[in-house]
Amino acid sequence: MSRRLKVVGGVGGVGGGRMTPDLPIDAVAVLNAIASAVVVIDRDDRVVFLNAAGEQLFESSLGHLKGTPLEDLVPRNSQTFSLIFQARRNTSAVSEYEVEIDTPRTGPRVMTIQVSPHVEMPGWVVVQFQEHSKALRMGQQMLSRGAARSVSAMARLLAHEVKNPLSGIRGAAQLLDQSVAETDRVLTQLIRDETDRIVALLDRMDVFSDGGGLNREAVNIHLVLEHVKRLAENGFAKGVRIVESYDPSLPSVLGNRDQLVQVFLNLVKNAAEVVSADGGEIVLSTAYQHGLRLAAPGSADRLDLPLVVTVRDNGPGIPEDMRGHLFEPFVTNKPSGSGLGLPLVAKIITDHGGIVEFDTQPGRTVFRVVLPLAPSDRMAAEDARPAEDWR
Repeated sequence: MSRRLKVVGGVGGVGGGRMTPDLPIDAVAVLNAIASAVVVIDRDDRVVFLNAAGEQLFESSLGHLKGTPLEDLVPRNSQTFSLIFQARRNTSAVSEYEVEIDTPRTGPRVMTIQVSPHVEMPGWVVVQFQEHSKALRMGQQMLSRGAARSVSAMARLLAHEVKNPLSGIRGAAQLLDQSVAETDRVLTQLIRDETDRIVALLDRMDVFSDGGGLNREAVNIHLVLEHVKRLAENGFAKGVRIVESYDPSLPSVLGNRDQLVQVFLNLVKNAAEVVSADGGEIVLSTAYQHGLRLAAPGSADRLDLPLVVTVRDNGPGIPEDMRGHLFEPFVTNKPSGSGLGLPLVAKIITDHGGIVEFDTQPGRTVFRVVLPLAPSDRMAAEDARPAEDWR
């Protein structure tokens, strides 16, 4: 049973206005509407409850984290534990600004932390984490969406303005080949070979063009990730440790299976190419979050985006000069890379109505893909998630 509050009051000025009936308010729904992470800790420093933002911060669901020692999420030497001790000792709220939190789950983040005693449960505290880097992450989301739109427009331009002239050039080279001397046919063959090479490159760009509506259905994201893991372990990621950390209770995602396989193949392949051959590790994880809504492509509707898939590696990190251009086409630091993998990821995820973002530092790079639920599972998920009895 979820805990409920009752609000009673008047409407209008103090001492006036008509009274309204008792209004039950779902406390969990209120907490899930808060953008900052809220974690309730018992007297033994174990997680009793966390809201939707907390699930997103620690990349796991309440069902998985309930009963977990807080030190499994935040280092024992963190300022967080000092604040918890002060709040318990003084039975009053305490806060600290610009606290650096760096864990395998959260990555490097700067936060304001406020700790308040639980008024009804002695020894319990409520910890609130307010992240300072939200604006940066929103900027990344807009960057990936803008890059996806730009590359789609470029693909349309190339298809119409370049492919047609190339066909004429190749046809002219074939005609010349019939009338020139044998020694000059090397040149006409060179023209044909080079036009074929350019057409092949343009064909690779065709995947970015807007080719009609996207065929989407209910997809089990864990089956997609398991398929990607098998392909990776038997191909480009041989010798790399791939760890799975899934929330098995997640409902289906609304998507195109083949395109989602392509997305996570690209992300895992990028990770596999940068991790060390000795000790390299890639972590695939899934989690549920509440409250994020985005406009659906080509529609006035808004999609709930509660499903988060994370690809994390322990490679050297993304060079700083590339971070602002990561989703643009032909941007790569690989000698043999085409620079089309991440733009394709951004294009597919944008077509799905989702977002993709990243955090990076030496030793830890994380790509998060946030996707909508299948309509048949959305109501069931919303009904089931707030029903945790956190008292």
